[in-house]
Amino acid sequence: QGKYAFADGLEYKDKKWHYCDGYDRRFYTEICSGLKPAGISQFTNLDPQRKIPKGCYDCGDGFYNHETRVIVDYKHRFLRNADDEEHEWIIGTCPKAWDEATEQKPKP
Repeated sequence: QGKYAFADGLEYKDKKWHYCDGYDRRFYTEICSGLKPAGISQFTNLDPQRKIPKGCYDCGDGFYNHETRVIVDYKHRFLRNADDEEHEWIIGTCPKAWDEATEQKPKP
């Protein structure tokens, strides 16, 4: 019998768990402090969001340089080299330090 609290203060509950349940998609910081106005939505639980170094992705436990395929922690210390599977997952899913214009293709 004990309690578990995440690093941001969210306390885990075995029963009646409502955080990230599919109905309420707010981050814990939004639950505690309220939603931001339209146009400045949060993309992560961190507010302000972590600054991603130029040319890198934020892969959850650190920054990934897709050219060197090296992952460093948030203090820029070496963690690991990404294999092909992790590389594809990161570049397909994780936030990156730059924006890209995308073209909308009409449906046939």
